[in-house]
Amino acid sequence: MDILTVLPSNFGYVILTFLYSWIMLGYLAVKVGSARKKYDVKYPTMYSDNNQVFNCIQRAHQNTLEVYPQWLVFQTIAALVYPLSASVLGAIWVTSRFSYAWGYYTGDPAKRLNGAYGYIGYFGVILLSISIALQLLGVF
Repeated sequence: MDILTVLPSNFGYVILTFLYSWIMLGYLAVKVGSARKKYDVKYPTMYSDNNQVFNCIQRAHQNTLEVYPQWLVFQTIAALVYPLSASVLGAIWVTSRFSYAWGYYTGDPAKRLNGAYGYIGYFGVILLSISIALQLLGVF
């Protein structure tokens, strides 16, 4: 069976959304690596005892990694049935992680909420996944 005949025709957008998320993760990782050098935080130390800005940079990356596996699962489920909607919602979530990080990078943790609009994308793919589950179960 050819995978190109199994996947929805717009699934290419989903793949591009995954690539966009990979770029975002790489960007956040590079920022942490640069901050380690700038603020002299050696491996394997996760957080600095005396540098709030480093901790905010590290936390922006860490928080993204904490939620990323769940996002991948729901993004994939939603995309199998609703590829275009899932791609738009995924792009919103990925873009919000940049806004979240840039707010955090100021050293003021409250500014991470600049990325709060990402919940539209995150909960959107969760709702689409629930819809698919209910369809599969014959609820509607």
